[in-house]
Amino acid sequence: MTSRHRLVRVPASSANLGPGYDVMAAAVSMHLELEVEEAGEFSFDPGGAAVPTGRENLIVRAFESLRPADGIAFRLRSEVPLARGLGSSAAAIVAGLFAADHLFELGLSREEMLVRAGELEGHPDNVAASIYGGFVICGPGRDGGPAAARFDPPGGLEGIVVIPAEEVSTERARAAIPAEVPLADAIANVSAASRLVLGLQTADLDLVAAGLADAIHQPRRRDLYPRSMELVDSATELGALGATISGAGPAVLVWTTWDDAGKVAEQLERRASGWAEVRRLPFSPLGADVPEL
Repeated sequence: MTSRHRLVRVPASSANLGPGYDVMAAAVSMHLELEVEEAGEFSFDPGGAAVPTGRENLIVRAFESLRPADGIAFRLRSEVPLARGLGSSAAAIVAGLFAADHLFELGLSREEMLVRAGELEGHPDNVAASIYGGFVICGPGRDGGPAAARFDPPGGLEGIVVIPAEEVSTERARAAIPAEVPLADAIANVSAASRLVLGLQTADLDLVAAGLADAIHQPRRRDLYPRSMELVDSATELGALGATISGAGPAVLVWTTWDDAGKVAEQLERRASGWAEVRRLPFSPLGADVPEL
């Protein structure tokens, strides 16, 4: 009997997007690929990634939330750096869920995947972007569970990511945000988020630029990654629309037009020389996929 074999391809994601704390995220053109195969015994090939290779691995934990991984061989190949704010844990969770769903033909909808992935990740924004692709806005659904509204990236917009060598844990980044914030900061972020969404949906890049302002999480995390915040502060001087810390950081997502992306990337490479990698990273309309083998 031929063993069952599946390949899952999941995009990385950038969350927060300036004012959209745990609400907005975007899929980006950087991918995690996972092969799973019925092999008679459990194994995990990390493909060079510094991740656990036992049942404690996040991919395996997500897989086993649907079906046991006994007899399953996992092979990971990932471009997504760990602990940099590009949704590595979300991509891992989505990959594990999609692998189990397709290997065992469970037929879960993407909405059901979002609920399960959100429970494992603890927040829905990154996993929603990896599942659906494009830009997502997350919030509670009618049944109280997570729901996501999705729209395509606007034409002419491109991202460039600056990825520092050092890691910053999500726990430290979250601890920097107080449970209560001043009303003026909250109002400023609601205003910015509204402009950002309107700008993205209407391809008004001036509105997008205005919507990247943040008064809540980036100012309070500045001490965690001062060099990253220097790039955020100076992004418009380099010809970009603006910049935001990606997720919990320290990666910086620089927002630019397609026409300006090349020259902005060149300047970022000079600024980040010796401490960070610079990559052009278009926003991706495509979410998790299970291509034919």
